[in-house]
Amino acid sequence: MENAEAIAVVDIGKSNAKVVVVDAATGAETASRRTPNRVVTSGPYPHYDTDALRDFISDALGEIGRGASALVVTTHGAAGALVRDDGELALPVLDYEHDGPDSLASDYEAVRPDFAETGSPRLPVGLNLGAQLFWQARRFPDAFASARHFLTWPQYWAWRLTGIAAVEATSLGAHTDLWSPFRKSYSSLVRGQGWDRLMPRLHRAADRLGPLSDEVARRTGLPAGLPVFCGIHDSNASLYPHLVAREAPFAVVSTGTWVIVMAVGGETKPLDPERDTLVNVNAFGDPVPSARFMGGREFAMLLGDAPEPAGGADIARVLAEGVILTPSTEQGNGPFRGRSARWLPSEPTEPRVRFAAVSFYLAMMAATCLDLAGARGDVVVEGPFGSNDCFVRMLASATGRPVRVPRGSTGTSVGAAMLCGMKPVGDLLASEAVHHAEAALAAYAARWRRVVASDDAVMG
Repeated sequence: MENAEAIAVVDIGKSNAKVVVVDAATGAETASRRTPNRVVTSGPYPHYDTDALRDFISDALGEIGRGASALVVTTHGAAGALVRDDGELALPVLDYEHDGPDSLASDYEAVRPDFAETGSPRLPVGLNLGAQLFWQARRFPDAFASARHFLTWPQYWAWRLTGIAAVEATSLGAHTDLWSPFRKSYSSLVRGQGWDRLMPRLHRAADRLGPLSDEVARRTGLPAGLPVFCGIHDSNASLYPHLVAREAPFAVVSTGTWVIVMAVGGETKPLDPERDTLVNVNAFGDPVPSARFMGGREFAMLLGDAPEPAGGADIARVLAEGVILTPSTEQGNGPFRGRSARWLPSEPTEPRVRFAAVSFYLAMMAATCLDLAGARGDVVVEGPFGSNDCFVRMLASATGRPVRVPRGSTGTSVGAAMLCGMKPVGDLLASEAVHHAEAALAAYAARWRRVVASDDAVMG
């Protein structure tokens, strides 16, 4: 899009939703509003509060988005909406942490495609979007049959903004079982279950989907006809600026509730679906070897809502005392799925020492994911963990490769805004902080790996 001045980005994460205005010349966030993304527990099953999110988005756009020249949506994966011809939801949008789909696990296993076709590992609860649809179709057949469209999560909100139904490959390719990233088409599951009838036109993330509807324009005060772009899965929004600006090989570690590792131009190696590796699909529709774990959730579980960052003395204590946390605090996902965490030699009670040890643990988990995905070259950390000095220093030391942290705007906001034609890539890369390996931290990383390998041997 030519001459964009400011881009409004709707960013719906698993834990929080926000509306951000991004300056198209610099990539800086000039205004933002945020709200918790709450789950409603009443009704047929736990589900996202789409009415509350709609009201928040409308209010926030009305407050800060009136100067925007374009609008785009980015969201977390493993969510989608079944909508009827009358515009209402056929069923609530399932919270992917609900265990309902597990009740039909054996039936679903019999019909889901192989990992070789989809690049999707078999995941618990509703983390495979195909498992959600399979469960909904069988538990709520009448409501499911009333659906006219299935919309991936960013495109549901684009539909609410424009009235135009669409799906898009970065969300279809996010461990859904619905997409074949190598064929760039729907998987055999979609055809076999007859869900192809629900799929609207496939668009690219950067497609100009349509104008803002008159109804939304009246509600928000934004101009009717404001361009709305198709939208993108949030981890791929983080990846997008680097695909445009960097020479392969490199890897991006996108951090939030989930830590998603994406390897571009890395080593070709077999991916292990038992260790939560997968094939993502980038904004150009190309497959990207990836691995992941719920690092932001673990950080919150272990450190609470107001953690005290570690200083040099706290880091020195962790190193001197050999404080180690082994995998995994969140046992349902990640490279050590099903393993029980333990503290060695004992669990620290001082908040700043604990912060350092937890951050080291998360860095080692990310380093493990980088190895599993076949990553090579520099490592870029996007999102909140980029400001965690303990995390980035340990990640550089554990990998032995430069770790780069773009300063300023978060990757999701910048990447989503770039879909609308914004090009602040040069400034983004020029302002990076670069971290290199440190001998003492590298020795800690080697010991962590020995301890985990020893645990593996005992378990094996």
